[in-house]
Amino acid sequence: MDESPLRSLVPGVLAILGRRGAGFAAAEDAVQEALLEALRVWPADRPRDPKGWLVTVAWRKFLDAARADAARRRREERIEEEPEPGPASAVDDTLRLYFLCAHPSLTPSSAVALTLRAVGGLTTRQIARAYLVPEATMAQRISRAKRTVAGVRLDRPGDVTTVLRVLYLVFNEGYSGDIDLAAEAIRLARQLAAAIDHPEAAGLLALMLLHHARRAARTAPDGGLVPLAEQDRGRWDTELIAEGVEVLQAALARDRLGEFQAQAAIAALHADAPTVEETDWVQIVEWYDELVRLTGNPVVGLNRAVAVGEADGPRAGLAELAVLDDSLPRHAAVAAYLHERDGDLATAARLYARAAQKAPNLAERDHLTRQAARLNARRHR
Repeated sequence: MDESPLRSLVPGVLAILGRRGAGFAAAEDAVQEALLEALRVWPADRPRDPKGWLVTVAWRKFLDAARADAARRRREERIEEEPEPGPASAVDDTLRLYFLCAHPSLTPSSAVALTLRAVGGLTTRQIARAYLVPEATMAQRISRAKRTVAGVRLDRPGDVTTVLRVLYLVFNEGYSGDIDLAAEAIRLARQLAAAIDHPEAAGLLALMLLHHARRAARTAPDGGLVPLAEQDRGRWDTELIAEGVEVLQAALARDRLGEFQAQAAIAALHADAPTVEETDWVQIVEWYDELVRLTGNPVVGLNRAVAVGEADGPRAGLAELAVLDDSLPRHAAVAAYLHERDGDLATAARLYARAAQKAPNLAERDHLTRQAARLNARRHR
C-alpha cells in the first residue's frame, strides 16, 4: 500500500487532536499508532472517510495512552505519599514477602504470577506479556492463586527457584517496560545472593548487573532504542561490568550450571568485546546451546538464531529461524534483521513493519517503524 496519501493526512489529523487538547508529542504518538493500524486494515477495507477514520482511531489511541499515564502517576504519587519508615522498619521484609507468596500450596507458575502482582507491582497485562498468555488467562490464574492462599497460613515459605524466577521477571519489566523496577530487583537479588549459598542466585545477580551496566547507552536523547551493535560502549558502566563478571566467575566455579548463569555468560561476552566486530559469536552460540538444553524455551531459540547468523552468516541464522514457530514474540523482528543482513531489503522492510505492529512497548515499536522506513528509503533511491 502506498503510504504517501496517508502521510498527507497527518498534519490535519494532528491539528484536530491539538484542538481537542492533546499535546503535540502525545498527538504524534497517537497518529503514528493510527497510521500503523491503517496500513494493516485499509488494504482490505478502505474507509469512505480516511481522514475521519484516522482522527477517530488516533483520538482513541491518545485517550488510552493518557489513561495509562494517569494511572502510572497515581501509583507513583501513592508511593511518594507513604510515610518514611520508623526505627522499627530497619529490617527489609520485601524479600521475605517474595518467599511467602511462593507458598508450597501454589504451583510455581501461580506463585510467580501472584508475587509479581501483589509484591512486584506489575499489572496483569505486564505479567501476561511476560508469560506469553492472554491477559484474561493471567487474570484467572492470579485470582485462583489468591483464593488458594486465602485459607492457608503463610508461614511456609516457597523455594528459592520460584523467587529467582520472580526477581528475573521483575527486572525484565523494569529494564524494558513502563515501570522502573530494575534497581529494586537488583537490590533484592543482592540480598538474596548474600543470604543463601546458591549458584543461580549469584548467576541472576551477575546477569542483572551486566545488563544494567549498558542501560545508559540503550536509549538515544530522543528516547529511541539504540540496538546493542550501535551503542556507545564508552557509556557502559565498567564498575558494574567488573562486579558482574566477578560474581559470575565465582558462580561458574561451583560447576552447577543453571539458566541464569548461562545468560550471564552471554551478557559477559558482549560486555567483554571492545567493539561489536570483536564479539566472540562462536562462544555465544555455544552458551545458547547450553541455555536451550537447560530451558527448552523457544524464545531462547530466537536469540540463538541471531547469534548463529552473526557467527556463520545470515542464511545460517535464517535456517535456524525456519524451524521455530513464527508466532513467537519478536520472530518477525529477528527475521527482518537476518534478511537485511542477507541483502533482501524488501522482505526485511516488510517484516520490520509487521514486527512494529506487534511490539510490546512504544519505544520498540518506534524503533522497528524507523527500521522499516530506513530500508524503504534505501530501496527507492
